[in-house]
Amino acid sequence: MLFNSYEFIFLFLPIVFFMYFYLIHIRLVTAAKAFLVLASLFFYSWWNVIYLPLILCSMLFNYVIGTSLTKDSEQKVVNKKQLLTIGIVGNLSLLGYFKYTDFFISNFNFFSDTNLELFHLTLPLAISFFTFQQIAYLVDSYRGETKEYDFLNYAVFVTFFPQLIAGPIVHHKEMMPQFANKWNLVKNYKNIALGLFIFAVGLFKKVVIADTLAEWATNGFDNAYTLNLLEAWVTSLSYTFQLYFDFSGYADMAIGLALLFNIKLPINFNSPYKATNIQDFWRRWHITLSRFLRDYIYIPLGGNKKGEFRTYTNLLVTFFLGGLWHGAAWTFVFWGLLHGMALVIHRMWQKLNFKLNSIIAWFITFNFINISWVFFRAKEWDDAMKVLKGMFNFNDIHFVSYKMKDILSNINGDEKTIGMIVWSFLIVFFLKNSSFYLRSGFSKSYKTLFIIAVLYVISLIEMHKVSEFLYFNF
Repeated sequence: MLFNSYEFIFLFLPIVFFMYFYLIHIRLVTAAKAFLVLASLFFYSWWNVIYLPLILCSMLFNYVIGTSLTKDSEQKVVNKKQLLTIGIVGNLSLLGYFKYTDFFISNFNFFSDTNLELFHLTLPLAISFFTFQQIAYLVDSYRGETKEYDFLNYAVFVTFFPQLIAGPIVHHKEMMPQFANKWNLVKNYKNIALGLFIFAVGLFKKVVIADTLAEWATNGFDNAYTLNLLEAWVTSLSYTFQLYFDFSGYADMAIGLALLFNIKLPINFNSPYKATNIQDFWRRWHITLSRFLRDYIYIPLGGNKKGEFRTYTNLLVTFFLGGLWHGAAWTFVFWGLLHGMALVIHRMWQKLNFKLNSIIAWFITFNFINISWVFFRAKEWDDAMKVLKGMFNFNDIHFVSYKMKDILSNINGDEKTIGMIVWSFLIVFFLKNSSFYLRSGFSKSYKTLFIIAVLYVISLIEMHKVSEFLYFNF
């Protein structure tokens, strides 16, 4: 079930919302939590019920390990480390089997000239996100940073449907105190109004902007055989903005939905394309993943505490793994290494105390990000090379026609295409992002009500072309 679908907006969400608060109203708080878990599991299994036992077994496994780490305070440290190791290896084994088995087999076949048969496994929905979330829970339990909760509360933490499928990746200590807070057990109309507004913004981002840009990105990467200079840049920029509006739209919808239940999810985006260096970008883009990579990979590797060479190595290893987490393909690995190398260069640049004009720094950063997304999007190396070759083919600047429909014929583009990219720039750089409203709130007025209504109406009209969110694939 998709956030951007009629059955979710008009059936699932209203039923879950009213039933949850009705059960709380009649003082059946435990029943309300159980209902929320069951509704979330129904939401998860809507795509393929065969993977429901997978998430249930994963939750039970991690709950047992986590509570053992929390309760057994007198246990020897070495045994707790062994228990934590078992938990992490178990989680990574599950993720590795479904996500990377065919990747490793195909690479083994290539390098050893063998022909082992691939398993052709279907990637279970959300496995990357709930695996990382539960690994964080185990590490936090080992560090003594979690409190003991029963299995029902743990199930709420893992399965809460607004953030189950594509994050944000949350900590146990961020979520459970909110569900335990008695003030969150009653309807909060300020949260409801703000939640509906943020959800409307996210829905508009996804349905109206991202899905429109997707057509030209798909045509350029997957369908066109060749691309001229303008087609290549339009292709890359279409995907750059599609990815932003698709994923930030999901994050907005998740935050908005959680607010309906008085739960505040962490902000996952903070205008990342305004960044003036690559470090700033990763402080703004997919913030909870950046936090996970920093806290559970980069710092345990030694962070920046063991000399410059070790710091550079740690950055490269962290982003190598970050790239591999996104997908079982060398294009993702290369994308991760590109960002790792960019962070190394940025750190060297800072050490030399060099500074750039902010506009030039932004221009370099944005174009690096745009170019690196080419590898992130491309299904094959040849697709990436096709787009990059077109982007830097300056010999191909004389077009047969000056009509956009003719110039962009290979990607089925026209004047609307250029207009959408320009509007995307303006929205990203000049409009306030959703985090502003989460920090400051917004005025409940007829003007706000009108804006929400317009966003919903336009989005609902455009929902005939329903598509999955890009991060569902990761």
